[in-house]
Amino acid sequence: MADRETTTHIDLDFSKGNGLVSAIAQDANSKEVLMCAFMNREAFETTLATGYAHYYSRSRDSLWKKGESSGHLQKIREIRVDCDQDCVLMLVEQTGVACHTGRRSCFYRRAVNTEELDFLDQDKTPGDTSEKA
Repeated sequence: MADRETTTHIDLDFSKGNGLVSAIAQDANSKEVLMCAFMNREAFETTLATGYAHYYSRSRDSLWKKGESSGHLQKIREIRVDCDQDCVLMLVEQTGVACHTGRRSCFYRRAVNTEELDFLDQDKTPGDTSEKA
């Protein structure tokens, strides 16, 4: 069998992450990185079968469809697999916000130094979860 870098066969390596792979959601149009979560095999297969992002919740130990309760769905436009097949990048059409804090992206802070974070946007108050994703 060909090595992971040259094969055209999907063979995600769930073993490195104890049954999980990293899953990055990126806006298909703007290319903004929206969030990073995890997928188990069931979440990946359900995502492919339905065309909507599904993840594995480590805290709830269960499969979840992104936006199922909030309506903030992620419609899949394209899925890319990295060279080691242990991470997927999903180009999505995001309905509403991606972050549970009510922000469009989960990446709304930047490291100022080794101990401090700086907020990139001021549209939400830190800790405000009024627009649950």
